[in-house]
Amino acid sequence: MKFSAARSELDAMVVEIELTLVSIIQGVALTVLIEHAHATIAEPNFFFWPYVVAGLLVIFVFWSRAVLHIITVIRWPLEFGHNFLYIACALVEAILFAQLGKPANWFGFGAAFIAIGCTLFVYDLRLIHARMRDSPGESSNLLYARVLWDQRMNIVLLLPGMFLLNLFCALAIRTWPEFFVAHNAHLLLIAIQTIGFVGYLFYVVRFYVDLAPLIAKARNEWHGSGGGGQ
Repeated sequence: MKFSAARSELDAMVVEIELTLVSIIQGVALTVLIEHAHATIAEPNFFFWPYVVAGLLVIFVFWSRAVLHIITVIRWPLEFGHNFLYIACALVEAILFAQLGKPANWFGFGAAFIAIGCTLFVYDLRLIHARMRDSPGESSNLLYARVLWDQRMNIVLLLPGMFLLNLFCALAIRTWPEFFVAHNAHLLLIAIQTIGFVGYLFYVVRFYVDLAPLIAKARNEWHGSGGGGQ
């Protein structure tokens, strides 16, 4: 089947919508982080500066994962549920950034943010399976097999691990505030969280580098066959 120019235009339109949405919601989240980071740094309260770094890493992770998803999976038609979950993630992300200076709340909302992110990963399995059904060639098959593996790895291992870490930190601080807050032992917890975010960001970047050649080949196959729909 010849590639449909109309379908190509619709795919490009959906990708543009997704990129615009991600840019806007992360811009809003960054604004909230800057506002509260300014107050933290201006005091100055050095014990909460690591939270600013962790917040910046959250934005890096969210944006990089979203862009990787867009260039591998997103096509026509527009998926409303997927985008609604993006917005929900951004809402909790902004609330998270407003908790600078409140360690227990920071980790509690961090757990909530990761829980919504995991829900998004589960929801997006249907999009990946749709792309696999439409796959027109060997490169596309290999690309979506690796994307599916990554999605399952996040759902089963990576995100639950980060969720449990944040939940444990929130409960620990509320249970022993005299140790974690009064003696600033929460710095150990935020250091562990930051290392986790750095490790995950490194994983995402490496995954993209490995996928880049396959993405180019898969898109050539899509344009050569016309693809399909959800």
